[in-house]
Amino acid sequence: MGPFRPEASKGLDRPVFQERREELEKHEFMMGIERGRLAVALDALTDALVLVGQHGVYCRSARQPNLPPMDIRAISKSIEDAKDLIGSVLTEIKARKSEAV
Repeated sequence: MGPFRPEASKGLDRPVFQERREELEKHEFMMGIERGRLAVALDALTDALVLVGQHGVYCRSARQPNLPPMDIRAISKSIEDAKDLIGSVLTEIKARKSEAV
């Protein structure tokens, strides 16, 4: 059995923590760990939304040529919903922090 790594027990050994290390460090420093990670998660969702949107431009529905296919619309809605939920958590954390001060 290898050496104990506290970051592994917290899930910090996952690829996202290495891939977005600089962004996480910056946001965690500015906003605190929880809010910083949520902010980076919002950025990741925004990146995904942009990619889905680009795909939707090139991939059109046969039934409704002016709209992206249903799966693209469903994915976009799910990402938007996730962003709204994360945004509401960020707002709630900020409000609680303001109340505590």
